[in-house]
Amino acid sequence: MAHIDLSIPKSVQENAKRALKLRDEYGFGGTEVGEHMAEQLAEGGDLTEEEVRHVSQYFPRHAGDNLDETGQGDERPSRGYIAWMLWGGDEGREWSEGVVKKLDERDEKEQKG
Repeated sequence: MAHIDLSIPKSVQENAKRALKLRDEYGFGGTEVGEHMAEQLAEGGDLTEEEVRHVSQYFPRHAGDNLDETGQGDERPSRGYIAWMLWGGDEGREWSEGVVKKLDERDEKEQKG
């Protein structure tokens, strides 16, 4: 069975760290679950397969959130943007969905035996 890399990419760690700072600064954005996940992502290391699946499930549900107000310049970031970034942002989506695809392919092969 091939090893599937569950380590958190640096870009995802950085997005989570930025989101935690924005949440502290503005006092809004995301939930306690999102904040806890951001703390895990910011720490780096590996997630479990279940945790990576949990991250990937966040994005399709929240793709319509207001992601345009990013807090660049003097602009206030939107609640949706902070929440999105707590889960690793676009890089978190790309990474988690890629890992889940590999996990699903592996599981399918194992079922076929």
